[in-house]
Amino acid sequence: MRKPIRKAAVIGSGVMGSAIAAHLANVGISCLLLDIVPRQLTETEIEKGYTAEHPAVRNRLATAAIANLRKTSPAPLYDDDFASRIKPGNLEDHLELIGEADWVIEAVVENLDVKRELLGRVERHWKPGTIVSSNTSGISINRMAEGRSEAFRRCFLGTHFFNPPRYMPLLELIPGTSTDPELVKTFRVFCERVLGKTVVIAKDTPNFIANRIGTYGLLVTLREMTERGLTVEEADAVTGPAMGRPKSATFRTLDLVGLDTFLFVADNVHANVTDAEERAIFKAPDALKAMVAQGRLGEKSGQGFYWKRKGAGGSEIWSLDLKTMEYRPSRKVSSGSLEAAKLAKGARARLNALLSGGDRYAEFAWNVLKRVLVYSAEKIGEIADDIRAVDEAMKGGFNWELGPFETWDAIGLVRSAKKMEEEGLRVPAWVKDWIAQGNESFYKKENGTLYFASSSGYARDERPPERISLRDLKEQNRVVKSNAGASLIDLGDGVACLEFHSPNNAIGEDILSMISQSVEEVNRNFRGLVIANEGRNFCVGANLMLLLMEAQDEEWEEIDDIIRLFQNTMLKLKRCEKPVVAAPHRMTLGGGVEVCLPADQVIATAETYYGLVETGVGLIPAGGGCKELALRASRQAALAEADLQPYLNRYFELIGMAKVSTSGHDARKLGYLKPTDRVVVNPGYAIHEAKQAVLRLADGGYEPIAEERIRVAGAEGKAVLQLAAIGMRESGWISDHDLLIAKKLAHVLAGGDAPAGALVTEQYMLDLEREAFLSLCGEPKTRQRMQHMLAKGKPLRN
Repeated sequence: MRKPIRKAAVIGSGVMGSAIAAHLANVGISCLLLDIVPRQLTETEIEKGYTAEHPAVRNRLATAAIANLRKTSPAPLYDDDFASRIKPGNLEDHLELIGEADWVIEAVVENLDVKRELLGRVERHWKPGTIVSSNTSGISINRMAEGRSEAFRRCFLGTHFFNPPRYMPLLELIPGTSTDPELVKTFRVFCERVLGKTVVIAKDTPNFIANRIGTYGLLVTLREMTERGLTVEEADAVTGPAMGRPKSATFRTLDLVGLDTFLFVADNVHANVTDAEERAIFKAPDALKAMVAQGRLGEKSGQGFYWKRKGAGGSEIWSLDLKTMEYRPSRKVSSGSLEAAKLAKGARARLNALLSGGDRYAEFAWNVLKRVLVYSAEKIGEIADDIRAVDEAMKGGFNWELGPFETWDAIGLVRSAKKMEEEGLRVPAWVKDWIAQGNESFYKKENGTLYFASSSGYARDERPPERISLRDLKEQNRVVKSNAGASLIDLGDGVACLEFHSPNNAIGEDILSMISQSVEEVNRNFRGLVIANEGRNFCVGANLMLLLMEAQDEEWEEIDDIIRLFQNTMLKLKRCEKPVVAAPHRMTLGGGVEVCLPADQVIATAETYYGLVETGVGLIPAGGGCKELALRASRQAALAEADLQPYLNRYFELIGMAKVSTSGHDARKLGYLKPTDRVVVNPGYAIHEAKQAVLRLADGGYEPIAEERIRVAGAEGKAVLQLAAIGMRESGWISDHDLLIAKKLAHVLAGGDAPAGALVTEQYMLDLEREAFLSLCGEPKTRQRMQHMLAKGKPLRN
């Protein structure tokens, strides 16, 4: 890689090709998307008078694929406007344009002969030094490259994206025997930093790493459950979160992937491995073949192992009975081991609770797990050079919470290996040698540094310095202050990090107390503050359960005190004497957004779902959210020397409709993020980027944010907002209670009954917020909404 990758060409506009092009567009890379020329005109094209030579006809496949990106769910684009970065073309008229690309990606049908022929055509227009890769899920990279020049083969490798590329973090890089090692090294860094991927280096073997292990595990599960007479839903109950796997478990995963796709992947291993025992495992069961032959392909055909059918009471989920091959209503599954796993906290604890349950589900889980662990160990050296690659592949490609070797450590390496051998399973020699050397685990940590098993003993995990781990820093005794809800951690270079770690990172008194203490500590001893954490979600909002309990008990003074504390803490954060940068990720809702709004800058991850959602539980933002957006509207109108009302209308709709961004980029488009805020693609780099932002602000002669007066729309502006809400009620779009909430919100955002254009203090706006919040807490329908959200996890429209 002698120059940055700014232009790419993707050949093949099918599901994967177009989705890869979309993700390249997501990160700012312009892309040429090519496909074959259609042989027949459509009726629409005939009606328009087009001929077979018309560009719209010749580019039809790629053009349609780009248009479809805006309709696909889940959305492959961070922002629909990014589709403009992709240009359509065809292989007959535009293949020569790949000479302008910095990276050419082949993503055509999984057929070796087709790929070989295409690569020959690519080389004729290829610019020496340009990276060429094949997005294949298992075809040999070396066999693909046969017949190509040495110079071409040095720049050729496999890039196995997992579907959908935007959301699935794993990218397997598969070098060929001639691929330039230095290119692999630098390209890996590019894929991690620019594409945001978890990258593993795989060997050129059938199905590479994740699909090899994952397919084996799925087939073992199918055989084991068949032998034990378990139902589809019983097997899924065991092989889901209880085992540290996603909720889709085994058979929902197969339905999502597509049974025909899975059959192809399994057959690929069966046809290309020489070990008879391994070939037997990868021989697809007759039931699976029959389902594919019958068109029961999973979600894409409507029926697979599950069938979502319409019943008298609405949609019902039926499952396949593998004995009769007929569907029947799904049954709830429960047992002592499964209940114990549900009560345990963390993947390790859940897995051990399941395995020690002593019932048939525990036995089933053990029989599946032990085979997957042994198979994973057998493949080290064949599919990957080290255990980290296998673990990262299974976590990034199959959403396992623990990789196979992490799992082995979690259940006790020495004890479980002994049990496996007692039960007649052959534990690989290298694992037995490792244990014989006195090692009790594959991984260990010393002073926050991770080490992993290698042929020469424990090897240090060399992570790039940009990947800051708060967990590691805590193990290095870098905690400055801590309580049950949050900790202040020294990131080095004079920057501290405030980490939330309450249940679901919900904001309660502990977190508010630590925010206040952190501001004081940073003012005294640090150059600035980062607000970030490594939880599944950044923050889901305030402690709703506490608010509901106080409202049900009519403890209005208590609620008033809670809201005052929240507001005052956010003001204190905003007035911090040192720069503050927030780094939200994934779900950042309600109070989570209100923690970010006072920050000098926000560094959001691309997958940040950001929104003030309080109206969904019958409330309005009262931790400064309304005040901050009213202030933003005031600033924007002043800067543009324009009327305030249109800016206020935008934020009224944003809060009133509880809009949540679909990405970090969408948060900017909606108006939640400022132009100076940034979005990073790889979440592993977010804390580092936030730290650097703090240092830049500090080095630039930072001055604390001074209190501003807010120009308000007043009674006249409030009337405009309320009139819009009344119109929505009369049209049936919102309920009477929605209208009540909207009127309260309008009152706050417009500055109450102040004269139009009046300048008010931030405290004035906060008082309006708090009064409206308290009055809504007294509404029975608001309490119903709060209760419904806590019980069902979704809003009630009453």
